[in-house]
Amino acid sequence: MDQAEKKRQAAKAAAAFVEPGIRLGVGTGSTVNCFIDELVPLRGRISAVVASSRETEQRLRAAGFEVSDLAETGDLDLYVDGADEANKHFHLIKGGGGALTREKVLAAASRRFVCIIDDSKWVAVLGRFPLPVEVIPMAQSYVSRQMVRARGQPILRKGFVTDNGNAIIDVHNLSITNPPDVESRFNQIPGVVTVGIFAQRPADVILIADDSGVKRLDRR
Repeated sequence: MDQAEKKRQAAKAAAAFVEPGIRLGVGTGSTVNCFIDELVPLRGRISAVVASSRETEQRLRAAGFEVSDLAETGDLDLYVDGADEANKHFHLIKGGGGALTREKVLAAASRRFVCIIDDSKWVAVLGRFPLPVEVIPMAQSYVSRQMVRARGQPILRKGFVTDNGNAIIDVHNLSITNPPDVESRFNQIPGVVTVGIFAQRPADVILIADDSGVKRLDRR
């Protein structure tokens, strides 16, 4: 099974979580785009849908959905999103697509967070994928220096501006053995909007697609 098919299979499995009357948050990325395709025949079940990025909002509208703001819906029943890395503790690295702040807000506002990945994203220790950090523009150099002190190699994502008008620094060569602690420490750095570690609010369910099908893991 190629990677594209694995993404489709994970997305299909996530569609089973869409119950009648649901208030749904939808993430950003290639696997989520497959999930949006799966949502089209389920449109009648969804009472409200909130997007984590302008890109996702455009895709949902093109698929015939009316997209709501989180301020209108209040807390959500379900949030479905992909990840750049995931581990056995349900901690994630997200933000490869640059939507990490809005993704983190929707995850926090949701009763249940289902993460859909293919098996290439499953890791023992987070950090092989460069850690995205959203920063306000004036803090780029200051935050980068703090990342060097943390033994990372910060690289500004050139030509990219988040939906919030900020920059992203991708931090390479980190071995994140204690994700909740690193998330907390990095979030305290002045100028950081948010960091792409999702450990304070981890996934509740991870659906991993591999050559044998889709495996479901539930956080206890």
